[in-house]
Amino acid sequence: MLDSSQTNALLKSAQNNDTQAKEKLINENSPLIKSVIKRYIGKGIEYDDLYQLGSLGFLKAINNFDESFNVKFSTYAVPMIAGEIKRFIRDNGIIKVSRSVKTLNMQINKYIENYVNEHQNKPTILQLAQAFNTTPADIVYAIESCRQVVSLSSTVGDDDGKQQELIEKIEDENSIDDKVNNQLLYKIISELPPRDKKIIILRYFRDKTQKEIAVELGVSQVQISRLETKILKLLKKQLE
Repeated sequence: MLDSSQTNALLKSAQNNDTQAKEKLINENSPLIKSVIKRYIGKGIEYDDLYQLGSLGFLKAINNFDESFNVKFSTYAVPMIAGEIKRFIRDNGIIKVSRSVKTLNMQINKYIENYVNEHQNKPTILQLAQAFNTTPADIVYAIESCRQVVSLSSTVGDDDGKQQELIEKIEDENSIDDKVNNQLLYKIISELPPRDKKIIILRYFRDKTQKEIAVELGVSQVQISRLETKILKLLKKQLE
């Protein structure tokens, strides 16, 4: 297993197009890639294909990583690996969604986000239909056709490079009942201040990295990391 200094040295070489360095990083981090892809087994993709997708996400992590991010490379790589697989599932699913429907879906999501920030509640289907000058049926179709399944098992990397689920980060192993009421958590999240709610939604429901969120909010990645930790502690306290 590579230590931090060895990893950083290989990363610099790999970012300078050193093929051997890239191969060594992939081989040494193969257990990490496998730990991520195992969550997508049974979704209609062969294991070898999953591993190739995971490796592609890992290579993207190599190319985009910067030590100034102040996180371990493995922590940065996990959501990149998962994101590559999720994009493949989304874009190559059994149900094909037209570009126009995808575009409408993105516009609706943006409208809802802005509406919630301004009014502190979600618009109705009828309000959305009026806003986009279309029928309620078209709104429902656009939303549902592009919807990803969202649950408390959504995963991100923790500070040690281990894969964790949202509910695992909020609760201690046996702190609350295994049959925790998801609706309670969603209610607590909906009542967060707009900035905190946006961070949680982007991080755990939109699969954004801390760096991407930092850029979107105009702050540093370190600030997002601290805010995320603070918000998760608050959610845990309210659940308890």
